[in-house]
Amino acid sequence: MAFELPSLPYATDALEPHIDARTMEIHHGKHHNGYTTKLNAAIAGTALEGNSIDAILSELDMSNAAVRNNGGGYYNHCLFWEVMSPDAGEMSPELSEAINKAFGSFDGFKDAFSKAAATQFGSGWAWLCVHEDGSLDVCGTPNQDNPLMPNVGCGGTPVLGLDVWEHAYYLNYQNRRPDYIEAFFNVVNWSEVSKRYATR
Repeated sequence: MAFELPSLPYATDALEPHIDARTMEIHHGKHHNGYTTKLNAAIAGTALEGNSIDAILSELDMSNAAVRNNGGGYYNHCLFWEVMSPDAGEMSPELSEAINKAFGSFDGFKDAFSKAAATQFGSGWAWLCVHEDGSLDVCGTPNQDNPLMPNVGCGGTPVLGLDVWEHAYYLNYQNRRPDYIEAFFNVVNWSEVSKRYATR
């Protein structure tokens, strides 16, 4: 079964003014669609065909650039759309407690996550990850790498991710990545992040 481009869970203009409709149209319809098509081409006729994206990435041969880049791009964007919403929802008490334990406070988490996003050189992602014991960690990865992949220096299961490739923000923010990072916190879907934390 080939991977399919998921539909956005909201209208392309639903996250305005924080993320503009044109960026969403290009980001989802062109970039994510491209990763999906190229991932399917990369695994067609191989032992990876028919596996889940989680299984493909967690057991990935990191020298397989086509699957690394496009599989990562497919997975990362699937998560990205779902952890945003025009309605922030409620953070669960369990996630709130874990954030306070790991970072001292929500502001401490926000500072750590924002720093990971702002200091990621070039293209990449910032992540909030949960480990098997329920503890949380923040990290960044280059390009379309993510914490599911082997030996990326960043472990656990991603529950929140922020795309800091320029295509994610340049139309609206140009080179002002910190402004984009700050705006992102206005559209985080804490109900979805809490659900991902609970079902790690």
